[in-house]
Amino acid sequence: MRLTQVKKNYELMSLAATKLIMEELSRKPDLLLCAASGSTPTLTYKLLSEKKQTLPNLFKKMRILKLDEWNGMEMDDPTTCEVYLQKNLIKPLEISEDRYISFSSNSKNPELECKIIHKKLCAHGPIDFCVLGLGMNGHVGLNEPAKELMPFSHVVHLSAESQKHLMLKKLPIKPVYGLSLGIAEIFSAKKILLLISGENKNSAMRRLFTKKISTQFPASLLWLHHNAICLCDEEAAYGIDVNV
Repeated sequence: MRLTQVKKNYELMSLAATKLIMEELSRKPDLLLCAASGSTPTLTYKLLSEKKQTLPNLFKKMRILKLDEWNGMEMDDPTTCEVYLQKNLIKPLEISEDRYISFSSNSKNPELECKIIHKKLCAHGPIDFCVLGLGMNGHVGLNEPAKELMPFSHVVHLSAESQKHLMLKKLPIKPVYGLSLGIAEIFSAKKILLLISGENKNSAMRRLFTKKISTQFPASLLWLHHNAICLCDEEAAYGIDVNV
């Protein structure tokens, strides 16, 4: 990562993230945004939708790629990344179907689904701007800690840590598998924005800032990316010297 900024709170972090996306969109109207789900980017997406009210033409060519998805549930299930993105990005920004690349959560052949997404990304990529969150175990997308990581879109066996994700909190039976872009596809992004918020992410962020690179903590690989930026709030960064 080439830059880390600590903002006082979640709101200021989200404002800074929105500004970065808007700058890239102004330079490239057909920006391909790879979007993560979850609580951390939610305010950023809300602020983008507010910008749409005053600058509607700016979003007419914007494209969105879903970063990952839980597998084994209907697409309209409230816990899916699909429902989250539809609510927070796709519908507010009026992204048409031809400008949205999305994993299906209920594919009968998830391996084939991953091949289709990889093929679409090859045809319409690379990613211009990728928004990532930091998993408690260091996962990015659903690329879980492992001895080896997959380069391209693939089916993931979810760790016990990932099954505790807040999006899955209300499910009596947790999904066992997920679908995710691979590390090489994420690293194809021209710019990556890692968002980290809240005291519950302090431990993971502390490990990230040891700057020791390992596939057992996939987020650490972001230190190798030429244009990755980290935005965090003071709660996440408490006690961590991000300049070391």
